[in-house]
Amino acid sequence: MRYMLMICHEDPGPPGPAKVEDDPRYRFWKEEMTRRGVLRGGARLRPGSEATTVRVRGEEVLLSDGPFAESKEQMGGYDLIECEDLDEAIEVASKHPVAKFGTIEIRPFPEA
Repeated sequence: MRYMLMICHEDPGPPGPAKVEDDPRYRFWKEEMTRRGVLRGGARLRPGSEATTVRVRGEEVLLSDGPFAESKEQMGGYDLIECEDLDEAIEVASKHPVAKFGTIEIRPFPEA
């Protein structure tokens, strides 16, 4: 089953390396999940402060600067994984380095 791991942490980002990809813990996680054949893709996002939120109410398009969520944690990126079941997806997410200081939300894709 395919899952999206939504990587959330306090904006503007985690302590340490400026980019998650530069963090050796992330490189180790990515290498392990690639070797296991679980990792299918992913990307990091620009800070939530650069987001534009779009809502349509009636015929009016409403735009807001910044993220939709009014919280300290924002989605900083995502990883796409393919696992046997939710238990394996939880195990994969628990090994992600951001899980130690942020939040990883696991969302399944609908089966086609």
